[in-house]
Amino acid sequence: MTQLENAKKGIITAEMKAVAAKETLENEKLLEAIAGGTAVIPANRNHKNLRPIGIGRGLKTKINANIGTSGDFAELDDEVEKLRMVLDCGCDTVMDLSTGGDITAIRRALLAQSTIPFGNVPVYEMMVDVPRQGKTFVSLEAPRMFDYIRRQAEDGVDFMTIHAGLTLKAIEKLKKKPRVAGIVSRGGSLLTGWMLHNHKENPFFEHFDQLLAIAREFDVTLSLGDGLRPGALADGSDWAQLEELLTLGELVQQAHRAGVQVMVEGPGHLPLQQIEMNIRLQKEVCAGAPFYVLGPVVTDVAPGYDHLTAAIGSAVAGAAGADFLCYVTPAEHLGLPDAQDVREGIMASRIAAHVADIAKGLDGALDWDRRMAAARCGLDWAEQEKLCIDPQKFRQIRERRGSQTDACSMCGEFCVYKVLKNYQL
Repeated sequence: MTQLENAKKGIITAEMKAVAAKETLENEKLLEAIAGGTAVIPANRNHKNLRPIGIGRGLKTKINANIGTSGDFAELDDEVEKLRMVLDCGCDTVMDLSTGGDITAIRRALLAQSTIPFGNVPVYEMMVDVPRQGKTFVSLEAPRMFDYIRRQAEDGVDFMTIHAGLTLKAIEKLKKKPRVAGIVSRGGSLLTGWMLHNHKENPFFEHFDQLLAIAREFDVTLSLGDGLRPGALADGSDWAQLEELLTLGELVQQAHRAGVQVMVEGPGHLPLQQIEMNIRLQKEVCAGAPFYVLGPVVTDVAPGYDHLTAAIGSAVAGAAGADFLCYVTPAEHLGLPDAQDVREGIMASRIAAHVADIAKGLDGALDWDRRMAAARCGLDWAEQEKLCIDPQKFRQIRERRGSQTDACSMCGEFCVYKVLKNYQL
């Protein structure tokens, strides 16, 4: 049985116990959230050495890191290095978005080393593999698509982004009011091309029951992708995006009835003032299913700094109720990220997640900051290093710009804490 099916029967699984202990949450409360579909535990039966995590209401805000090859950079060793960086930096999940090289071999190699939940976008492998057989993606028939998905599930993929809510009706909405940036979802654009070429409905929507059967068999968590997410602020919250969201809400209900865990993906570019509305709308339409957002990026004019624009949007989204934040690296919109880009993206996203947890009032979130403030007031540098999100950067700056005093080199002997201590304050 899946985690959802077990929860509905009142059975507390080993994965539930592990997640509850990590979250300092009662087993029964976690079971209730999973049974109600407001939390998920992505844990494919075939993924060995997995440390399970929970995503959803009442749990700490989680973050995901995307790695993967491209046609220009397709070295497995580079992706292994990125995966090590993801694990070392304390990321909660990782997704392989490879579009270059031997996708199957890359996925299996990364899965073998990943101790955190592992996700992918199934159509990427189809997009790369089919042309090598002398065919085009638009010639691919639905049964073959599901063959790819089954093989990926068999390999142990824990959660999959499937753009099942992208329908012909939603595309018509887009045609009536064209966007500045069009369709920026790679999976969404592929499926749109397939649908328009074949004059057929999205196979993942039309045959959603087949997708659910595979997901249930391996307990794959479906991450219902937003193929029509806005890729520019000017396109935020338009009719096409909202039409797809309404369809996703229906698919969430179908997944729950089938015993399949599901979460919903949200917009990537939004004006700051629209973020809370989008989160609340999604939660209402999708029965409180965990919400997974890419950023959102809150301005289009900061390439090279999009890990910061996304962190701003992520903090607002998380505070409003988003459960799962996909990091954005400084290389977003510019090129394939390297390991250092991955690191910077993770740290920015971890900060945003913690800010959101404080706003949500989660137990222990604010206490972490109180302990850091006490260590800072006491000039206890060892404790500050232990408590900070990024100890490596903490050490680098201290070593590079240290002080001859026991304070930092910004103020030295004029440090406010030293001054106050002299007056016993």
